[in-house]
Order: sequence, then C-alpha cells, then structure tokens
Amino acid sequence: MEDKVMKATQELALEGQKHLEETIESAFQILSSMNDELCNPTLWSTPPPPATAASSHSSASLNGDASSDFSHHMEIAGGGALDDARLRYKSSVASLRAVLNAIQSSQKAKAFEASSAASGSASQADQAEIEKLEERASNLRKELADKNKYLKLLIDQLRDLITDISTWQSPCSV
Repeated sequence: MEDKVMKATQELALEGQKHLEETIESAFQILSSMNDELCNPTLWSTPPPPATAASSHSSASLNGDASSDFSHHMEIAGGGALDDARLRYKSSVASLRAVLNAIQSSQKAKAFEASSAASGSASQADQAEIEKLEERASNLRKELADKNKYLKLLIDQLRDLITDISTWQSPCSV
C-alpha cells in the first residue's frame, strides 16, 4: 500500500515538473511574443480614428470596418501569438497548482495512514524519500514564485516602455 502511495506521489512530482516546464516555456513565449510585437513597427500604429458625422458613409459602418481591418492586421502581424501564449501560461499554471495540491493531499493522506497504522512509523528510507519529495515540491513552488515575480517585472517594464513609446508618438508635448 505504501509503495502505491509513494509511486503515485512520484508520478505527481513528474507531472508537476512537466507542468512547471510548460509554464516556463509559456512565460518565455509571452516574452518572445511581446518582443516580436515591440520590434514590429507596423504594430505601433493606432487604428484609424472613428468617422465623423459629416462623412458620406455611416459611422457604424466605418467603425466596424476599421476595427475589422485592425484586428486582421493584428492577426497577420502576430497579435494572436501573445494571447495564445497567455492562455497556455494560465492553463499550465492551473495544472501545476492542481498537481502541487494533489501532492500535498497525497502526503497528508500518507501521513494519516502512517500514524493510524498498527505497525507504527515508516521506515527510514521512506521517511527520507518523503522529505526529499517535500523539499522538491517546496523548491518547485519557490521557483514558480520567482519566475512569476520576474514575469511581473518584465510586464511592468513593458508597460512603461509602451507608455514611453506612446508619449513619443503623441502629437502633443507632455
């Protein structure tokens, strides 16, 4: 029974590692997409301004066409890659959290079984393995937290850069 629990925990740890790698890969893809978009000057332009009432075409028609053209322009230029990377990141983070919670639940269940068993405590090798897995899970949590902090920093820097670019392109002086 204990071997099954240990094997399940190890499988969860491997799955968690896979999700962590996916999360890191998705975060890198987000940064890469942001870089691609920032390095593509065609994405810096803004969509055409809304039509005026004096226009011979209806305002709704022109706004719809401009919006559609801009969306099409973003798809061609790779605007959808960032959204795809964000979705993959969110999904992989959710999966990683689920696995980490499952590992924690598995360890709690094992601890409960071990304490209620008539034989007493687990062997030294099992205890060492548990501690090793707990340490690995803790390290994975810390690594994920560090990566998330770094990603937040990069996103904040990107916002500042976009603000600066917008200011530079503004027809009015600040």
